[in-house]
Amino acid sequence: MITPVVSQEWWQRHRDDVVLADVRWYLDGRSGRAAYDAGHLPGAVFVDLDRHLAAHGDPADGRHPLPDPRVFAEGMASLGIGDSDTVLAYDDAGGVVAARLVWMLRATGSEAALLDGGLTDYDGPLQRESPRRDPAVFTPRPWPADRLAGLDDLTDPRSVLVDARDAARFRGDVEPVDPRAGHIPGAVNLACRANVDGTGRFLPATELRRRFEAVGVTDGTDVISYCGSGVTACHNLLALELAGFAPGRLYPGSWSQYSARADRPIATGD
Repeated sequence: MITPVVSQEWWQRHRDDVVLADVRWYLDGRSGRAAYDAGHLPGAVFVDLDRHLAAHGDPADGRHPLPDPRVFAEGMASLGIGDSDTVLAYDDAGGVVAARLVWMLRATGSEAALLDGGLTDYDGPLQRESPRRDPAVFTPRPWPADRLAGLDDLTDPRSVLVDARDAARFRGDVEPVDPRAGHIPGAVNLACRANVDGTGRFLPATELRRRFEAVGVTDGTDVISYCGSGVTACHNLLALELAGFAPGRLYPGSWSQYSARADRPIATGD
């Protein structure tokens, strides 16, 4: 399978062999679609996170639970992404949003990677029109149980529970969207935005490995990744793989689900 992150140079060499996907989305309510329409990488299709990469049913499931596999498959097919396509996804935030699409594809057996640096590290002309791609055949596949974690898995002492949010939200200093501030007891903070440098490119694999080792991850460790709603947690899972560790598990409900449960204890501070 393709590595979880590929360079801009790799993309330039394989432009005719991949489908480029723009997955911009903003927590502050700005429109990712409007940003795409204002200018995107040449040939990129727009993937709507809220429409195709998340479900919206019972609030008790969190803000961005995984969608029904059929919804995801229909979304990919409508964009011209088929079973045999290789997808390169990007955003303008170091890949922390686009990682959701990449993780979903890789977890279900499709070839996908993040474009390192994304939009911010690209210096060519942008495109405003949407490419015309014929609908494709994308087969629905169930989300693999061994790549997911639920509420009852979060207290297993054999696992390292990694919180991908920024330190202020982890500590409980601020909480802009979810019911309670703080973090899941026993979790360690590994902010996903620190996986990349100032240009939005991933740190070298050796540095990523040291970041994970510093919070107790070793070869063979069961890592469970969460964030606010299960989106940016995927960035840490891709970084984990890039660092040479075995794939971890995603807790899709993340803090948005956990903090809504009054019966669940919370922790604050470092």
